[in-house]
Amino acid sequence: MHKKILFLLVFVLFFGIVNIALADCQGKGDSSSLTDPLCIDSPQALIGRVIAAALGIVGSLALLMFIFGGFTWMTSAGSAEKVTKGKNIMVWAAIGLVIIFSSYAIVKFVIRGVTTSGQTGSGVSPNTNSATTN
Repeated sequence: MHKKILFLLVFVLFFGIVNIALADCQGKGDSSSLTDPLCIDSPQALIGRVIAAALGIVGSLALLMFIFGGFTWMTSAGSAEKVTKGKNIMVWAAIGLVIIFSSYAIVKFVIRGVTTSGQTGSGVSPNTNSATTN
């Protein structure tokens, strides 16, 4: 019974996140042309979106582990073994969240660097001197 509920929860979270990620591109373009349902211009953007969605799912699983660890700790009824088990689950979930957040930041940085590396110029004009001479 618990496996069915867990499967349903993961299924709903996965497809819910995909629908939210694709919701910004609906209705663009005219009705006579075939539109890109993913609204992605490059393979790098597609890879970035897939990685971001996967990290979002892993983050949700880390939250579930926090809840499970807290539940295990609170229902230990004074058993030192269960208290230790609950604490360990929560510690490892926290370590997992740190890894998830840092990997998300690194991936975001790399994907942004790869997708903007083909653009010319840095957006800074050569004459940015604010001092004027009279």
